[in-house]
Amino acid sequence: MVISSITVEPTVEDSQTAIWYVYLIETQCGLLYTGSTTAPRRRFRQHSGELRGGAKFLKAHKPREFKAVFKVSDKSAALKLEWKIKRLSRPQKLNLIASHCIDDIQLTCALRELSLP
Repeated sequence: MVISSITVEPTVEDSQTAIWYVYLIETQCGLLYTGSTTAPRRRFRQHSGELRGGAKFLKAHKPREFKAVFKVSDKSAALKLEWKIKRLSRPQKLNLIASHCIDDIQLTCALRELSLP
């Protein structure tokens, strides 16, 4: 990509080429938090306070573990799925965690593949 005659190489974090994930984290008090990222391990460390940049919600409700991590095709799909999950009730979210299925769409679970906490 050329911007004002400066060549810019796309990075791994480039939102168009990176693999995106949507995740559900269970907090120490049992609440479920949903988010999206290109780097689940880094994001969990941010939420845990090890790195800067975690969500405000998880500063008050410390994360315990990933309950589900779903691999999606791109940023747009990740944001749409995140939006959908955030509107589910707790029982529906627990069903999603168990079945990896939402609106009759089977999601690709990446929890084992990434060896996440």
